[in-house]
Formats: sequence, structure tokens, C-alpha cells
Amino acid sequence: MSDNNNASKGAGFGSFMAKQMLPIVVVALAILGALWVAIQYFGPTEQRLSASSQGLVSQGAEDHGKSAAGTTHAAEDRQTAKVGHAVIAGNEGQTASAEHVAHQAVEIGSHAGEKSHASEGSGTDAHTAAGEKAQASTDKAGTDHDQGMAATAGHGAEPAKIYPVRGMAFVDAVIQPMDYELNHRFYGWRPNDIVEWTDNVNNYQLGVLEVTRRTSRILAERISRTGSSSSFDPNLEKSMNWFMIKADRYWFPSAESKYQEGLDEMREYYYKLERGEAQFYTRTDNLIPLLSAYQDLLGSCDENLVKKYEADGSPVSFFKADDYFFYTKGVASALYTILQAIEVDFHIMVSREGGLEVLHHAIEMCHQAVEIDPWIVLNGDYSSIFANHRSNLAAPISHARFYIGVLIKALST
Repeated sequence: MSDNNNASKGAGFGSFMAKQMLPIVVVALAILGALWVAIQYFGPTEQRLSASSQGLVSQGAEDHGKSAAGTTHAAEDRQTAKVGHAVIAGNEGQTASAEHVAHQAVEIGSHAGEKSHASEGSGTDAHTAAGEKAQASTDKAGTDHDQGMAATAGHGAEPAKIYPVRGMAFVDAVIQPMDYELNHRFYGWRPNDIVEWTDNVNNYQLGVLEVTRRTSRILAERISRTGSSSSFDPNLEKSMNWFMIKADRYWFPSAESKYQEGLDEMREYYYKLERGEAQFYTRTDNLIPLLSAYQDLLGSCDENLVKKYEADGSPVSFFKADDYFFYTKGVASALYTILQAIEVDFHIMVSREGGLEVLHHAIEMCHQAVEIDPWIVLNGDYSSIFANHRSNLAAPISHARFYIGVLIKALST
């Protein structure tokens, strides 16, 4: 009799526990499902990277009927010759060096525009070269000239667009990150939202914006000018100013409206390059200030990733940790796109100074930083079983900064 009572009590207890645990299990599953949906639709993803590597101008390209592969510009009173150049970057994750060998065939006759084409490429490791396409000029004293280039996406990306004029790949790469955040990300520009309900994306977009600001300034002040005494390109000057609008400005004017105007002005400069109406100078004294700006920005990001205490002495909180994390990811994402374009447009100069391998390392480190994408950013102790994702991200960021510094030294000597 007592055995029957014990059995009935055990069954009752099991039934009671099952009823109590069922709601808890249901709630836990609901929370996990909500987290998954939030990460899929609202978290900063790398969807832009595949589009940005293709080298496409997202808006207005159809309004320009010229085919990029067949566009050439012959200047008056010049006799030109063309040499084919194509840069193919290697597969993702490879950091091997590449040497680009080109055979030039130059024929100068009585009529400008006589052409001879030569293309031959050789490659080592994962990076290969398939010819060279450059526009040689008979102008005086080695001044910069328009150069046709065929750019291909690096690190395993899809085939890229052909850029017939030097500078187009770089300008296109500056446009793409902000264009994605404004026009292609779900819910658009978010730092100026009245209710900040996706702070991760907000900080990611601020990182992209900071890279765009610094790049547009160097482009307007240095790369597009012959020297300090030459005038600014009006489109680049306006673009630079529009990007300086505060990111959280809601209206009168709104941040996204002015950033869009900045992109439109930069696109106009892009098309002026294509028509031969603008200049793009790939000198070392132009590239070094740009790389220095990137080095400073990465240094700030690196410090925010490794520090344990804020300036006021308080420890870095769990909520502040993911702000630093996603801001740095935005910086790395934009730099990954732009550094690939630097390899294309500044290829001859960087190769001559022996900096291609170092540049490849910097590109790969930015790519590794972008690939770090945890569901939840943890801020554990260095010896804890829980991850410290800020420190994980600090490793490739620190390496990218180091390689950019090495490249600056190589270009300076």
C-alpha cells in the first residue's frame, strides 16, 4: 500500500514539474527566436562587401551611355599610346605579394590616337597580374596623366567593373560604403533617429562615415590638385562640406539628405574623370597623408578596443563595449573597400616603392576584422571562459594599423 502511495506521489510530482517547466521552455525559445530575427534584420551585416568589391556606382550610371571598357580620352596636341593594364587580386585570405610585368608597345605617328596594345601578365602565389593598361603621354616632365585601368575585385569577390581612367576605382570605392548605409540598408540612416533602437547599426554607420569624411577631405585637398596653389574641384569641395554635417541632425537639414548630396557631388567628379575634365594625381605625397589619416583613425579604434577604463576612471560597461566594437567594424569595412581601390589606382607607384605586399597585408587584416561577427558582444575578462570580443577585434585592427605604418615608411624613402 505504501509503495502505491509513493508511486502516485512521484507521478504527481513529475506532472507538477512538467507543468511548471513548460512555460519557461516556451519563453526561452521565444527569446532565442526574437534574437535571431533581430540579428538577421537589424544587425550590421557584410552584405555591402560583395557589392562594394564589384566596383559599381550605384546611382546614375545608366544615365551615362559610355561603356567603361571602351572609353578613351585623347588630348589635343598630344600623341598617345596605350598599354593594357589589368589588376587581378587573389583569393580571400591570401597575402602573398604580386609583381606586375607589362610590355609596352608605343607607336608615335602624325595623328593623335594611334594605338598599339600589348598585354602580358605573370603572377606569383594567389595574386596574379594579367597585363597592364596605361595611357602614356608625350607631355613634359612626367606630370600625371589619365590612365586606363581594368580593375578586378580582390579576395574572392565577384568580377569587377572596368575603370578606363585612373582615379575612377578610388572614387567609386569612397562612394560605395555610404551609399549602402543610406540607400540599401534596411531602415536607412539611423544615428539621427528619435528613438535609438538599433545602437549597433548606429555605431557601425558612424564608423563608415568617419572614414568617408577623412577620405573626401584628402581627395579634395590633395589628390585632385597639382599643389597648394591650385583651386579646389568645386564638386569635391561641396562633397567634403556636406559630409561634415552632424550625424544625429534630424532636420533643417537632415543628415541623410546632406550626405546624399555629398555622394551626388562625388559622383559628378567620378564622371568628370571619365570625360577627362578632372584630375587625379597618384603621387606619394598625396597617398601618404591619406594613409596617415587612416593610421590615426585605426589607432583611436585600437585604444577603445583594449582599454579597461574610461577617461573618468569608470570601467568600460557592457553597453559601451559593443558601441566601440561596431564603430570599429564600420571603420574596417569602409577601409577594406577603399584600400583595394588604392591597390588599383596607385598600383604603379606603390609597386615601384616595394609596398604591394604590405598593402595586401593591410587589406587582409581589415577583411579579418569585418569577418568577426558575434551574436552578442561580450566584455569578459581576459582570463575568463567568456569571450572579450573587443580584444578579439583589436588584433586585426592593430595589425592593419601596423602595416599601414610600414607602407607609409616605404613610400617616404
